[in-house]
Amino acid sequence: MTVRPFVPYPDKRLRTAAEPVAEVNETVRMIWDDMVETMDAMPGYGLAAPQIGIMLRLAVVDCSDKRGQAVKMANPEVLHASVQTRRHDEASPNLPGVYAMIERPRAVTVRFLNETGEVEERDFVGLWATSVQHQIDHLNGRMFVDHLSPVRKKMLVAKAEKLRKRG
Repeated sequence: MTVRPFVPYPDKRLRTAAEPVAEVNETVRMIWDDMVETMDAMPGYGLAAPQIGIMLRLAVVDCSDKRGQAVKMANPEVLHASVQTRRHDEASPNLPGVYAMIERPRAVTVRFLNETGEVEERDFVGLWATSVQHQIDHLNGRMFVDHLSPVRKKMLVAKAEKLRKRG
């Protein structure tokens, strides 16, 4: 397993929808393993493949109290989202040094291909739901800052650019 480097904002891959995964095979499993290793090294609650430059609809999420409970998903899609919402600070290693309070549905039902290549539907609640939605946004070429007002988004992106230039 390998910790992979993050694609820096404003790389166009972060604004491009990822390609569907045709099947779960050994290559996909190896990518997932690297993604989990990379996510744990951040540390973070989730990671989408485009964040590390792989333009496939792959995501991993682990919001457990102890690591090692990662859910690995190919082609995840939200089937149902709760009306009740939840606010949580979100960030991205692609925009280091910035974060914002984002409001999303508190619970979602997601369909995806699991590690064995079978279609699975699973309910996610709380932080798990937030992270899954955040990763699906990345797979669709969106970032957490896209949920903010244009002024707030511009301010955060400028801050990230300033931090990046300082290196």
